[in-house]
Amino acid sequence: MSERSIGLLGDRKKARLEELAQASADKGGVSLLRDALRRLRRNPVAIVGAVIVGLFVLVAIFAPLIAPHDPVQRFPELTSKLRVDDIPGAQPGFPLGSDPLGRDFASRLIYGSQQTLLVGVLATLIGLALGVLFGALAGALGGWVDVILMRITDVMLALPGLLLAITLVAVASRSSQWTVIFAVAIVNVPIFARLLRGSMLAQRESDHVLAARALGVKERNIVLRHMLPNSMTAVIVQSTLTFAVAILDAAALSFLGLGDPDINRAEWGLMLGVDGQRYFEVRPELAYFPALAIIVVALGFTLLGEAMREAIDPKNRR
Repeated sequence: MSERSIGLLGDRKKARLEELAQASADKGGVSLLRDALRRLRRNPVAIVGAVIVGLFVLVAIFAPLIAPHDPVQRFPELTSKLRVDDIPGAQPGFPLGSDPLGRDFASRLIYGSQQTLLVGVLATLIGLALGVLFGALAGALGGWVDVILMRITDVMLALPGLLLAITLVAVASRSSQWTVIFAVAIVNVPIFARLLRGSMLAQRESDHVLAARALGVKERNIVLRHMLPNSMTAVIVQSTLTFAVAILDAAALSFLGLGDPDINRAEWGLMLGVDGQRYFEVRPELAYFPALAIIVVALGFTLLGEAMREAIDPKNRR
């Protein structure tokens, strides 16, 4: 091929690149976040999950306005009808009837969303904070720090999550809401640590990190300004899925009698375990409604988390 032909091909290629660049500039650049949000808006699974999560959060926030009665108050019109083999059902003023102590079951179910949201948020945030700390140390420092931290996470991951949570709660001298929160949080720490450590190892050899090192940027600044921010996306998405698992684990601990012993506290897992199990043959609705609420909320967070994972996955971009 002659030099003239090579020159013509080079000019055509250059013109084509300029044409593509101009077209992209005319349309406006699209960031990864905006592209992910665009695909989330078009994903029916994400919409369903977001609606469920939004309704759950709104009910939890405005529970005092939505609930018709005080969740701990015992009403004479309900207590007078309580029998060993009968618990009053739906009646005027009490749409879901009574619980075994003569309290409005609908109000307790609504207020239970607050406790479920509180436990899920705190357990996820504590687990996320500790997991990010351990994962960042392992991914940034490497060496013996990485080996020790990852062996600890391997041991924790080798145990079933619920079994580990039960063990941690059983070790506590007295069960409470905070023991449940910390037990569920500790279970989630190795998940976040592993994920962040893997993302940071992938970032370590990326072009922008190598360029920063070549320019003489300090290692601490490289980790905090380049590696860590670009590794957090997958961890944040995982926190949405972990929230659903945290709700299920907390409900399971309460169902097994290892949760908050305060019977006045309205919490779905406690309602399912204490009231629903004990009086299932008398009034199975006491178990059906809390169980349905737990399943729907966990499903909403799972659908939203999976949709977010697909939205940020480069393989799914078109």
